[in-house]
Amino acid sequence: MEVALITVGDELLSGDTVNTNANWLAARLAERGVTVTRILSVPDDRETIAERVATYGDAFDRVVVTGGIGGTPDDVTMEAVADAFGRDLAVSELTRADVEERLAEIATRIPDRDLDVDVDAEAALPEGSRPLLNGAGLAPGCVLENVYVLPGIPEELKAMFDSVADEFAGERRSKFLYTVEPEANIVSDLEEVMARYDLTVGCYPDREAGHNRLKLVGTDDGELAAGSDWLLSRIHASETPVSRDWGDGGGE
Repeated sequence: MEVALITVGDELLSGDTVNTNANWLAARLAERGVTVTRILSVPDDRETIAERVATYGDAFDRVVVTGGIGGTPDDVTMEAVADAFGRDLAVSELTRADVEERLAEIATRIPDRDLDVDVDAEAALPEGSRPLLNGAGLAPGCVLENVYVLPGIPEELKAMFDSVADEFAGERRSKFLYTVEPEANIVSDLEEVMARYDLTVGCYPDREAGHNRLKLVGTDDGELAAGSDWLLSRIHASETPVSRDWGDGGGE
């Protein structure tokens, strides 16, 4: 399964907010064997979001869109997703009742505040979509064909993704090896292991940890094990982290 992630928000592009959602989602999807093929951040612009959703929806097995849902003026994601599929927004009894229930709960926690919330604006979803109720927040997400629309608030995102996680699965497998060999010394071995086995290998230097981290990725457990064993026989590497003081002439 190939998945694209679209994270929505002007605050991501300006650097005001660190895009932890994309990192968290990519890691969770990788754990499920899914290949994340694109990660894209876009502004709170309805036309831009709609164009990317439509394009990625045609190109990938699943698209996950995060951020920009709710009732504030910059929350245009639901409208944009509806545009991408030629749908209108609509409010169901289920989503309206859930938003009202959430507002009642919030009112009990802050009884001295008047909540001026447009319930229908919060509860509106593209027509024909499957609602994803927001147990950790207010505005619901949804699934429309192969597009999953989730909140941008990390706690809400994580809870809602967990409710649909079983709908994401793939054959991607990975394994890490660790070596203190400089990158320049192992290039030929990395090229050869990819030629011998149906694998890709990435090398990620970590000066703070004092090692290079090698990530082997494939779709067959046998190929992954054989490629790992071959590399271990060729270079000074370990399946557990190793380290040394690289000083001025270590890994690249």
